Amino acid sequence: MSNILMEAFNEAPFSQIKTEDYQPAIEAAIEKAREEIDAIVNHPDAPTFENTIEALDYAGYQLERVTSIFFNINSAETNEEIQKIAQEISPKLSEFSNDITLNEALFKRVKAVYDDRKNLELTPEQGTLLDKKYKGFSRNGANLPEDKKSRLREIDAELSKLKLSFGENVLAETNKYELHLSDEKDLAGLPEYAKEGAAQTAKEKDKTGYVITLEYPSYIPFMKYAENRELRKELSIAFGAKGFHGDALDNQENVLKIAKLRQERAVLLGYKTHAHFVLEERMAKSPQQVENFLDEMLKKAKPAAEREFSQLENFAKELDGIDRLEKWDSAYYSEKLKQKLFDLDDEKLKPYFELKNVINGVFSVAEKLYGLHFKEVDSIEKYHKDVKTYRVYDENDAFIAVFYADFHPRAGKRGGAWMTSYKSQMVKDGKNERPHISIVCNFTKPTAKTPSLLTFNEVTTLFHEFGHALHGMLADTVYPSLSSPNVYWDFVELPSQILENWCYEPEALALFATHYETGEKIAMQLIERIKKAANFQEGIQTLRQLSFGQLDMAWHGIDPGNVQSVQAHEDAAFADTKLYPDVAENCMSTSFSHIFQGGYSSGYYSYKWAEVLDADAFAYFKENGIFNKEIADKFKKHVLSQGGTEDPMVLYKRFRGSEPNPEALLERAGLLDK
Repeated sequence: MSNILMEAFNEAPFSQIKTEDYQPAIEAAIEKAREEIDAIVNHPDAPTFENTIEALDYAGYQLERVTSIFFNINSAETNEEIQKIAQEISPKLSEFSNDITLNEALFKRVKAVYDDRKNLELTPEQGTLLDKKYKGFSRNGANLPEDKKSRLREIDAELSKLKLSFGENVLAETNKYELHLSDEKDLAGLPEYAKEGAAQTAKEKDKTGYVITLEYPSYIPFMKYAENRELRKELSIAFGAKGFHGDALDNQENVLKIAKLRQERAVLLGYKTHAHFVLEERMAKSPQQVENFLDEMLKKAKPAAEREFSQLENFAKELDGIDRLEKWDSAYYSEKLKQKLFDLDDEKLKPYFELKNVINGVFSVAEKLYGLHFKEVDSIEKYHKDVKTYRVYDENDAFIAVFYADFHPRAGKRGGAWMTSYKSQMVKDGKNERPHISIVCNFTKPTAKTPSLLTFNEVTTLFHEFGHALHGMLADTVYPSLSSPNVYWDFVELPSQILENWCYEPEALALFATHYETGEKIAMQLIERIKKAANFQEGIQTLRQLSFGQLDMAWHGIDPGNVQSVQAHEDAAFADTKLYPDVAENCMSTSFSHIFQGGYSSGYYSYKWAEVLDADAFAYFKENGIFNKEIADKFKKHVLSQGGTEDPMVLYKRFRGSEPNPEALLERAGLLDK
C-alpha cells in the first residue's frame, strides 16, 4: 500500500495523505533518522565540524517534513483520530530526541569538535551552530549518570502527552459550549454582521435562532456590543472556565503535573527552576532579569491603568448606574468610552477592512519594504478549501517561498493566530532550499450578505502574523536549525510586532483601507482618530500583558511542588495587577495554551520585551520614512534574513547602531512621566 509521506516530496501533498499514513510514515522517518545518526557516530574519520556538527544539523530532514505536516494539521484541521495518533506518536518522538541528546558516543564526537573550537576557522554562523549543538547535549542530560538519564526520558515522554492532552481539552471545551438564543432582543446592541454570523452558526448546527460560541469572531463582538449584561456574564464565565469544570476535560491536574515535571527536569539538569533552565538561552538570561523587567514596566503602567480603570468605572456608573465593574463589563464599556472620546466605532471602521483588501495591503507593504511579490496559485495543494496559497518572488522574479494563509475558524482548528512552516530554509549541496510558510488565524467569516470584514484589532493581528511569516520567508542561512524564525524566544516577536506599526500610518492605510461597497478610501479624519485611539487604555492593556508574564513566572520561576490549588496560586500571581473582582468560576491557567501547550513557558514576558525592540526599531523607520528602502534593507539584511546565526543583540545593534532605548516604547504607549 503506497504512502506518499514515505516518499520524497517538495510541497506538502495534502490530497494524497490518508490519516492512517501518518503514524507509519513518522515511525519510518524516525528509523531513517536513526540510521543517519548512526552514520555520524560510526564515521571512520576523526570528528570534524563537517562530519559531525553539520551532518547532525541536516540529519532527520524527512522526519522534520512529515512531523511538520502532521502537527500543523493537528492544530488547524484536527479530529479524534489525529489526536489519538498524536498521543501515540509524541512519546516516540520524545524518546527519539532523548536517544540523540543522551547518546554518549555522539556527544563524545560533538564535544571533541567543541573542545577544539579555538583552532577551527569557523564563520559566525558555524560558531553559533557548534555552540548550540554542544549545549543541546549538555543542557539536556548528556552529562547525567544513567539513572538520571532514565528519569529524564520518563519525564519528557510524560510531558509530551500532558501538553497534548491540555490542548485537546481546551479545543474540546471551546467546541462544546454554545449560547443558544431564540429571541432577537437578546442580541440588542450587536452589529448586523454579528447577528448574521450567529444565525449562520445556528443553521450550521441545525438549530433555530442564534448561536454564540467561544470562538473569538463570535465571542468578542458579543462581549463588546451586547446590551444584555446577564448574557455577557454567562458567556464571560464560560470563556474563563475552560478546563476548570472538574470533569473529564478539566486541566487542573495537567497544569500541576506539567509545572512539577518541568521543575523536576530542571533540577535534574542542575538548574534551580524551569525558568533558570529556559532563560539561560534567552536575551533576558535569568529569572531575576525578567522579574526586574516586569517590575519596571509595572511601575510605569500601574498608575496609568488605575487612572484608566477609575475613568471607566465612572463612565459606566454615569451611563448605566453600574456600581461595580465586572470582567464581563470590560469590553462593553471600553468600546462605548472609546466611541465617546474619539468618535471611533469599530463597526464604522470594519467596512474599510475587507479581508481581501487587507491581504493585498500587507502584500503591498511587503513589496514596498522588501520588493516581494505574491502570486496566488491553485497548483499548490491545500489541507482545507478555505486555505489560500501563494508563490512569493523578489524584485528580480527569483522564487522566495511558498505561502499558505488560513483565515477562518472551524471545529477542527484551535483558537488564536499563529505562524508555522512546512519546510525550513537551508543551503544543502549548494542549493538554497526555500521555505514553505503558513499563517493561521480565526477571523470573522463572510456571511451570505457580507464579505469577511475585519475589526481593527484583527487587522493588526494579520499584520503581526505576517511579520512572523516575513521572518520565515526571507530567511537566508546555511543551517536549518538557525534559519528564521529559529531565534531566541524574546527576539522572535520583533519582526511580528514591528509590522503592526504600519497599520497606524496614513501612508500604509491608503494602500488598502477602502470601503468594500463604495470603493471610497478611508478618510483622513478616521485615520487621525485611529492614531489618537492607539494609546486608549494602554495602561490597562500593559497591565494585562504583564499579569500573564507574572503568571508564567509564578508557575516556572519557583518550585511548584507545594502548590495544591491552581486557582489560589493564580490569584496570588495576579495580586499586583488586579483591577476587576475575581470570578470564582474562572481560572486562566487551565486554558493558558501559550505556556502549557505552546513554547512560551518562562517566555511570555517576551511580548513586552520585544515591544521595547519594535518601538525603538520603528522609531528608526519613522525618522527616515516608513517605506525607506535603505532602512528596510538593513532590517532585512541584519534581522529578517539572519535567523539565529548570531546573538540577537549583536544583530539588532548592527541594524540600529545601538542597543534599544526603552523610552521609545514608553513614549509610544503614553506612559512616560509628563
